Amino acid sequence: MSTVSFADLKLAPEILKALTESGYTTPTPIQEQAIPLVLEGHDLMAGAQTGTGKTAAFALPMLQKLLPHASSSTSPARHPVRALILVPTRELAIQVEASVKAYAKHSKLRSLVVFGGVDIKTQTPHLKNGVEILVATPGRLLDHIEQKTVQLGTVQMLVLDEADRMLDMGFMPALKRILALLPRQRQSLMFSATFSDEIKKLSEDFMNYPTLIEVARSNASAENIAQKVYLVGHEDKHALLTQLLRGDDAKQVIVFTKTKLTASRLSKQLQREGVAADAIHGDKTQSERIQALDAFKQGKISVLIATDVAARGLDIDSLPMVINYEIPHAAEDYVHRIGRTGRAGASGTAISLVSPDEERYLQDIEKLINKEIKRETLPALAKPPRPPRAEQQEHHREFHKPQPQKPSHDQWFDKPYVPNMAHAIAASEPEKPESKPKAQIPALFRKPG
Repeated sequence: MSTVSFADLKLAPEILKALTESGYTTPTPIQEQAIPLVLEGHDLMAGAQTGTGKTAAFALPMLQKLLPHASSSTSPARHPVRALILVPTRELAIQVEASVKAYAKHSKLRSLVVFGGVDIKTQTPHLKNGVEILVATPGRLLDHIEQKTVQLGTVQMLVLDEADRMLDMGFMPALKRILALLPRQRQSLMFSATFSDEIKKLSEDFMNYPTLIEVARSNASAENIAQKVYLVGHEDKHALLTQLLRGDDAKQVIVFTKTKLTASRLSKQLQREGVAADAIHGDKTQSERIQALDAFKQGKISVLIATDVAARGLDIDSLPMVINYEIPHAAEDYVHRIGRTGRAGASGTAISLVSPDEERYLQDIEKLINKEIKRETLPALAKPPRPPRAEQQEHHREFHKPQPQKPSHDQWFDKPYVPNMAHAIAASEPEKPESKPKAQIPALFRKPG
C-alpha cells in the first residue's frame, strides 16, 4: 500500500483542494509513477489496465503545468487551446472532460469536450469563447478543423487516451492528419491498456524518446475481480441471464453483447419481463446514450446492455458485476469489459456465458490473461412448462378443426344457385342459323308501283 500523498507529488494547492473535495486520498500506482515524470516534461508511454486512475495520472500534471497560463480575462485570445486530449469514444470523452473540470474547478482554466453524434453548431460558440484544454474524438475534431473553429498551433501537450482502442476503431488516418497540424515542440503522453507493434510504431512517429511505465502486465485482468464461466447453449443463455439478474449481488449490472441488434433485442426482452434495463450502443443518439448512462448511475435502471463501444468509456463507481452475454472475438476486449468492475481496489464479479462455438475465444482469453477461468455448474434453468404430449396433440386437433362458417347478413346469398328456367330452356336448345333481314332501300330509289 502506497504511503505517498498527492501533496508529496508537489501539486498546487488549488488542485489539492479539488482532489480532497472529490474524495481522493492517496494516488494509485499509475498516478504515483506518471505524475512526477509528466511534471518533469518527459514524453510518456503508460501501460495500465482500465480503472486504475489513468485520467488523473495525465490530467493532474497537465493542469499543474497550465496553471501559469490561467486567466480571468473574457477575451478568447487569452484562452487558446494549450492541451489536447484525444479519445476513441463519446462516452470516454465526456468522462475525461468531467474529471478535468472537477480537478480544475478552483483554477481559471477552461475545458471543453467535442464529439460526433450531435449538431456541431452547438459546440462552435463554446470553442470560440476560448478553452485551454480540449477533449475530443478524432472525427469531430477534424470537422472543427475543416470549419476553422479550432486552431491547434498553440498546443503544448497532447494526450492519446486508450490509444490501442483508437487504432482498433480505424482512427489511424485521422490521428496522422491531426498530428501533422500540431507544433513539433510539445509534450506527448500515450495511455494504453495494451502495447501492440502498431502502437509502438505510432509512438515512434510522434513521441521523443518516451519513458515507458507499466504498473501491471498490460494484458492482465485485475486480481480483485472474481471471474466465472458458464458453458451454456445459445438457446439457454437468456434463461440463465434472467436467473443471474435475480441474484442479490446483481443490483447493478452491465451486460455486454457483440452486436447492436442483440443489445437492443435483449434490452426489450428484459423490459417485457419486468427488468429495469436499457441499451447503449452505436445506433443510439448521443442524448439517448447519455440518458441511459445517467439513469444507470442514478439507479433508475439496474441493467445496462452495452456493446464494446461502451467498454472503455464507462466510469461507474462501485459497479459490482459485469456479464458477458457473448464473449468478444478479441481477447483484449474481454480485459476492458471486465475492467468496468473492481475499480479503485473494490471487488467485483465478471461472469461469461459461453456457448460451444465461442469456446475457442475463451481459450484465447485464458492464454492472454495467463489464467484459467473457473467453470461454474450450470444451475437448473426455469423454463415455461410445456403441456404433455397428449395435451399438445389435442390442442393441435382443436386448433385445426374446421370452424363453422358465419351466416352472411342476407340469407338469400347463402342459397344454392338455381338457373332461370327460360334461360335454361333456351340454353339447352340447338342454335338456329339466323336469317338475314332484307336490306331496306331508301324511298328515293324505289320504282313506282
